[in-house]
Amino acid sequence: MRDVSSELESYFAEAFPADWDMPPALLESMRYSLDAGGKRLRPLLVVAACESLGGSRAAAIRVAAAVEMVHTYSLVHDDLPAMDDDDLRRGKPTNHKVFGEAMAILAGDGLLTHAFYVVSSLARDGLLPAEAAIGIVSDLAEYAGPRGMVGGQVADMEGEQGTTDLARLEYIHLHKTSDLIMFSLLAGGRTAGATPLQLDALRTFGRGIGLAFQIQDDILDLVGDESKLGKKTQSDVKMEKVTYPFFLGIDKSREEVRRLSEESKTAVLGAGLERTDILLAIADYLVERDR
Repeated sequence: MRDVSSELESYFAEAFPADWDMPPALLESMRYSLDAGGKRLRPLLVVAACESLGGSRAAAIRVAAAVEMVHTYSLVHDDLPAMDDDDLRRGKPTNHKVFGEAMAILAGDGLLTHAFYVVSSLARDGLLPAEAAIGIVSDLAEYAGPRGMVGGQVADMEGEQGTTDLARLEYIHLHKTSDLIMFSLLAGGRTAGATPLQLDALRTFGRGIGLAFQIQDDILDLVGDESKLGKKTQSDVKMEKVTYPFFLGIDKSREEVRRLSEESKTAVLGAGLERTDILLAIADYLVERDR
Protein backbone atom coordinates (compact mmCIF):
# COMPACT_ATOMS: atom_id res chain seq x y z
CA MET A 1 0.00 0.00 0.00
CA ARG A 2 3.02 2.31 0.08
CA ASP A 3 2.44 3.42 -3.50
CA VAL A 4 -1.10 4.72 -2.86
CA SER A 5 0.17 8.25 -2.19
CA SER A 6 2.28 8.35 -5.35
CA GLU A 7 -0.61 7.03 -7.48
CA LEU A 8 -2.86 9.61 -5.88
CA GLU A 9 -0.44 12.42 -6.70
CA SER A 10 -0.26 11.22 -10.30
CA TYR A 11 -4.03 11.36 -10.60
CA PHE A 12 -4.20 14.80 -8.98
CA ALA A 13 -1.91 16.09 -11.75
CA GLU A 14 -4.62 15.28 -14.32
CA ALA A 15 -7.75 15.54 -12.16
CA PHE A 16 -8.70 18.93 -13.58
CA PRO A 17 -9.02 18.57 -17.38
CA ALA A 18 -6.43 20.63 -19.27
CA ASP A 19 -9.03 21.94 -21.73
CA TRP A 20 -11.19 23.49 -19.00
CA ASP A 21 -11.06 27.29 -18.88
CA MET A 22 -10.46 27.97 -15.17
CA PRO A 23 -8.97 31.01 -13.42
CA PRO A 24 -5.30 30.13 -12.79
CA ALA A 25 -5.45 31.57 -9.27
CA LEU A 26 -8.30 29.21 -8.35
CA LEU A 27 -6.45 26.19 -9.70
CA GLU A 28 -3.30 27.23 -7.83
CA SER A 29 -5.20 27.62 -4.57
CA MET A 30 -6.92 24.24 -4.90
CA ARG A 31 -3.66 22.49 -5.77
CA TYR A 32 -1.81 24.21 -2.92
CA SER A 33 -3.95 22.46 -0.31
CA LEU A 34 -4.54 19.27 -2.28
CA ASP A 35 -0.79 18.75 -2.80
CA ALA A 36 0.15 19.59 0.80
CA GLY A 37 0.50 15.90 1.70
CA GLY A 38 -0.71 14.69 5.05
CA LYS A 39 -1.50 11.18 6.22
CA ARG A 40 -3.77 10.37 3.24
CA LEU A 41 -5.65 8.08 5.61
CA ARG A 42 -8.98 8.29 3.82
CA PRO A 43 -7.57 7.42 0.37
CA LEU A 44 -5.68 4.54 1.95
CA LEU A 45 -8.93 3.26 3.46
CA VAL A 46 -10.70 3.40 0.09
CA VAL A 47 -7.96 1.34 -1.56
CA ALA A 48 -7.61 -1.06 1.38
CA ALA A 49 -11.36 -1.75 1.46
CA CYS A 50 -11.48 -2.23 -2.30
CA GLU A 51 -8.50 -4.56 -2.40
CA SER A 52 -9.74 -6.51 0.64
CA LEU A 53 -12.45 -7.69 -1.75
CA GLY A 54 -10.22 -8.12 -4.81
CA GLY A 55 -11.38 -4.90 -6.51
CA SER A 56 -9.70 -2.70 -9.11
CA ARG A 57 -6.87 -0.43 -7.95
CA ALA A 58 -7.42 1.97 -10.90
CA ALA A 59 -11.02 2.63 -9.91
CA ALA A 60 -10.17 2.82 -6.21
CA ILE A 61 -7.50 5.49 -6.76
CA ARG A 62 -9.99 7.75 -8.50
CA VAL A 63 -12.55 7.28 -5.73
CA ALA A 64 -9.77 7.89 -3.20
CA ALA A 65 -8.92 11.17 -4.94
CA ALA A 66 -12.53 12.31 -4.63
CA VAL A 67 -12.51 11.55 -0.90
CA GLU A 68 -9.29 13.50 -0.42
CA MET A 69 -10.77 16.47 -2.29
CA VAL A 70 -13.72 16.53 0.12
CA HIS A 71 -11.45 16.13 3.14
CA THR A 72 -9.13 18.88 1.90
CA TYR A 73 -12.03 21.27 1.28
CA SER A 74 -13.18 20.72 4.86
CA LEU A 75 -9.70 21.54 6.18
CA VAL A 76 -9.42 24.72 4.09
CA HIS A 77 -12.75 25.94 5.47
CA ASP A 78 -11.98 24.77 9.03
CA ASP A 79 -8.82 26.88 9.06
CA LEU A 80 -10.64 30.12 8.18
CA PRO A 81 -10.79 32.94 10.77
CA ALA A 82 -14.56 32.44 11.11
CA MET A 83 -13.97 28.80 12.04
CA ASP A 84 -10.83 27.54 13.83
CA ASP A 85 -8.62 30.47 12.73
CA ASP A 86 -5.46 28.40 12.17
CA ASP A 87 -2.21 29.66 10.63
CA LEU A 88 -0.63 26.25 9.88
CA ARG A 89 -1.86 23.11 8.20
CA ARG A 90 0.38 20.12 7.47
CA GLY A 91 3.38 22.27 8.37
CA LYS A 92 2.58 24.98 5.81
CA PRO A 93 0.72 28.31 6.00
CA THR A 94 -3.00 27.71 5.70
CA ASN A 95 -4.71 28.42 2.37
CA HIS A 96 -6.26 31.73 3.41
CA LYS A 97 -2.89 32.96 4.71
CA VAL A 98 -1.44 32.49 1.22
CA PHE A 99 -4.36 33.27 -1.09
CA GLY A 100 -6.75 35.31 1.05
CA GLU A 101 -10.03 34.35 2.71
CA ALA A 102 -12.27 34.75 -0.34
CA MET A 103 -10.09 32.56 -2.55
CA ALA A 104 -9.77 29.94 0.20
CA ILE A 105 -13.56 29.72 0.45
CA LEU A 106 -13.91 29.35 -3.32
CA ALA A 107 -11.07 26.84 -3.53
CA GLY A 108 -12.85 24.72 -0.92
CA ASP A 109 -16.08 25.01 -2.89
CA GLY A 110 -14.23 23.95 -6.04
CA LEU A 111 -12.69 20.88 -4.41
CA LEU A 112 -16.01 19.75 -2.95
CA THR A 113 -17.96 20.00 -6.19
CA HIS A 114 -15.18 18.50 -8.30
CA ALA A 115 -15.21 15.38 -6.11
CA PHE A 116 -18.67 14.55 -7.45
CA TYR A 117 -17.44 15.01 -11.01
CA VAL A 118 -14.57 12.60 -10.34
CA VAL A 119 -16.85 9.86 -8.98
CA SER A 120 -19.37 10.23 -11.82
CA SER A 121 -16.56 9.97 -14.36
CA LEU A 122 -15.88 6.40 -13.21
CA ALA A 123 -19.09 5.20 -14.86
CA ARG A 124 -18.52 7.32 -17.95
CA ASP A 125 -15.04 5.86 -18.41
CA GLY A 126 -16.17 2.27 -17.84
CA LEU A 127 -14.29 1.76 -14.57
CA LEU A 128 -17.41 1.18 -12.50
CA PRO A 129 -21.02 0.13 -13.13
CA ALA A 130 -23.38 3.10 -13.10
CA GLU A 131 -25.31 1.67 -10.15
CA ALA A 132 -22.16 1.49 -8.03
CA ALA A 133 -21.15 5.05 -9.00
CA ILE A 134 -24.61 6.32 -8.04
CA GLY A 135 -24.32 4.51 -4.70
CA ILE A 136 -20.98 6.19 -4.00
CA VAL A 137 -22.31 9.63 -4.98
CA SER A 138 -25.35 9.16 -2.75
CA ASP A 139 -23.19 8.06 0.19
CA LEU A 140 -20.84 11.00 -0.34
CA ALA A 141 -23.69 13.51 -0.29
CA GLU A 142 -25.06 11.92 2.89
CA TYR A 143 -21.86 11.49 4.87
CA ALA A 144 -20.22 14.78 3.83
CA GLY A 145 -23.37 16.90 4.01
CA PRO A 146 -25.69 18.32 6.67
CA ARG A 147 -26.55 14.90 8.11
CA GLY A 148 -22.84 14.03 8.25
CA MET A 149 -19.62 16.00 8.31
CA VAL A 150 -21.14 19.46 7.96
CA GLY A 151 -23.62 18.75 10.75
CA GLY A 152 -20.75 17.57 12.92
CA GLN A 153 -18.79 20.74 12.18
CA VAL A 154 -21.75 22.88 13.23
CA ALA A 155 -22.13 20.92 16.48
CA ASP A 156 -18.37 21.31 17.05
CA MET A 157 -18.61 25.05 16.46
CA GLU A 158 -21.43 25.31 18.99
CA GLY A 159 -19.77 23.09 21.59
CA GLU A 160 -17.91 24.65 24.50
CA GLN A 161 -16.50 23.21 27.70
CA GLY A 162 -19.16 23.27 30.37
CA THR A 163 -22.10 23.37 27.92
CA THR A 164 -21.65 20.06 26.02
CA ASP A 165 -21.99 16.61 27.55
CA LEU A 166 -20.18 13.40 26.56
CA ALA A 167 -23.07 12.16 24.39
CA ARG A 168 -23.01 15.39 22.39
CA LEU A 169 -19.24 15.15 22.06
CA GLU A 170 -19.60 11.65 20.61
CA TYR A 171 -22.10 13.05 18.09
CA ILE A 172 -19.57 15.73 17.09
CA HIS A 173 -16.75 13.24 16.59
CA LEU A 174 -18.90 10.66 14.82
CA HIS A 175 -20.16 13.16 12.28
CA LYS A 176 -17.30 15.63 11.95
CA THR A 177 -14.63 12.95 11.52
CA SER A 178 -15.96 9.39 11.55
CA ASP A 179 -18.56 9.82 8.80
CA LEU A 180 -16.01 10.62 6.09
CA ILE A 181 -13.82 7.73 7.24
CA MET A 182 -16.88 5.48 7.17
CA PHE A 183 -17.69 6.73 3.67
CA SER A 184 -14.14 5.95 2.51
CA LEU A 185 -14.55 2.31 3.48
CA LEU A 186 -18.04 2.03 1.99
CA ALA A 187 -16.83 3.63 -1.25
CA GLY A 188 -13.96 1.16 -1.47
CA GLY A 189 -16.37 -1.67 -0.81
CA ARG A 190 -18.85 -0.50 -3.45
CA THR A 191 -16.00 -0.14 -5.95
CA ALA A 192 -15.24 -3.84 -5.45
CA GLY A 193 -18.87 -5.00 -5.47
CA ALA A 194 -19.23 -5.70 -1.74
CA THR A 195 -22.30 -7.56 -0.48
CA PRO A 196 -24.71 -5.82 1.95
CA LEU A 197 -23.20 -7.85 4.81
CA GLN A 198 -19.69 -6.75 3.88
CA LEU A 199 -20.81 -3.12 3.56
CA ASP A 200 -22.31 -3.32 7.06
CA ALA A 201 -19.01 -4.67 8.42
CA LEU A 202 -17.03 -1.90 6.70
CA ARG A 203 -19.49 0.66 8.07
CA THR A 204 -19.00 -0.67 11.61
CA PHE A 205 -15.23 -0.70 11.14
CA GLY A 206 -15.29 2.88 9.85
CA ARG A 207 -17.45 4.14 12.68
CA GLY A 208 -15.12 2.65 15.27
CA ILE A 209 -11.79 3.67 13.83
CA GLY A 210 -13.15 7.11 12.90
CA LEU A 211 -14.14 7.78 16.49
CA ALA A 212 -10.81 6.34 17.72
CA PHE A 213 -8.96 8.58 15.26
CA GLN A 214 -10.66 11.73 16.57
CA ILE A 215 -10.16 10.80 20.22
CA GLN A 216 -6.47 10.31 19.43
CA ASP A 217 -6.50 13.78 17.86
CA ASP A 218 -7.95 15.15 21.10
CA ILE A 219 -5.12 13.48 23.01
CA LEU A 220 -2.42 14.74 20.65
CA ASP A 221 -3.77 18.29 20.85
CA LEU A 222 -2.83 18.17 24.52
CA VAL A 223 0.39 16.13 24.56
CA GLY A 224 1.53 15.93 20.92
CA ASP A 225 4.72 17.26 19.35
CA GLU A 226 4.00 20.32 17.15
CA SER A 227 6.94 19.49 14.88
CA LYS A 228 5.38 16.10 14.10
CA LEU A 229 1.79 17.30 13.93
CA GLY A 230 2.51 20.20 11.58
CA LYS A 231 0.10 22.45 13.51
CA LYS A 232 -0.27 24.18 16.85
CA THR A 233 -1.19 22.14 19.92
CA GLN A 234 -3.53 23.22 22.74
CA SER A 235 -5.88 24.73 20.13
CA ASP A 236 -8.93 22.96 21.59
CA VAL A 237 -8.18 24.42 25.02
CA LYS A 238 -7.78 27.92 23.59
CA MET A 239 -11.03 27.62 21.63
CA GLU A 240 -12.78 26.18 24.73
CA LYS A 241 -13.86 23.09 22.79
CA VAL A 242 -14.95 19.94 24.52
CA THR A 243 -12.70 16.89 24.11
CA TYR A 244 -12.55 13.32 25.39
CA PRO A 245 -9.61 14.10 27.72
CA PHE A 246 -11.70 16.95 29.16
CA PHE A 247 -14.34 14.40 30.22
CA LEU A 248 -12.33 11.20 30.74
CA GLY A 249 -8.72 12.26 31.24
CA ILE A 250 -5.75 11.15 29.11
CA ASP A 251 -5.45 7.55 30.34
CA LYS A 252 -9.13 6.64 29.98
CA SER A 253 -9.22 8.34 26.59
CA ARG A 254 -6.35 6.13 25.46
CA GLU A 255 -8.22 3.08 26.76
CA GLU A 256 -11.25 4.13 24.70
CA VAL A 257 -9.09 4.37 21.56
CA ARG A 258 -7.85 0.81 22.16
CA ARG A 259 -11.37 -0.51 22.84
CA LEU A 260 -12.79 1.01 19.67
CA SER A 261 -9.89 -0.34 17.64
CA GLU A 262 -10.46 -3.89 18.87
CA GLU A 263 -14.20 -3.72 18.18
CA SER A 264 -13.50 -2.45 14.67
CA LYS A 265 -11.09 -5.29 13.94
CA THR A 266 -13.60 -7.85 15.13
CA ALA A 267 -16.19 -6.51 12.67
CA VAL A 268 -14.01 -6.99 9.56
CA LEU A 269 -12.64 -10.34 10.69
CA GLY A 270 -16.13 -11.80 10.47
CA ALA A 271 -17.10 -10.26 7.12
CA GLY A 272 -15.72 -12.86 4.72
CA LEU A 273 -13.22 -10.50 3.11
CA GLU A 274 -10.47 -11.92 0.88
CA ARG A 275 -7.83 -10.21 3.03
CA THR A 276 -7.93 -8.14 6.21
CA ASP A 277 -4.25 -7.47 6.98
CA ILE A 278 -4.16 -3.88 5.71
CA LEU A 279 -7.37 -2.88 7.46
CA LEU A 280 -6.14 -4.41 10.71
CA ALA A 281 -2.79 -2.66 10.38
CA ILE A 282 -4.56 0.69 9.90
CA ALA A 283 -6.58 0.11 13.07
CA ASP A 284 -3.35 -0.62 14.97
CA TYR A 285 -1.70 2.49 13.55
CA LEU A 286 -4.49 4.71 14.84
CA VAL A 287 -3.84 3.51 18.38
CA GLU A 288 -0.11 4.17 18.23
CA ARG A 289 0.17 7.27 16.01
CA ASP A 290 1.83 10.41 17.34
CA ARG A 291 0.90 12.83 14.55
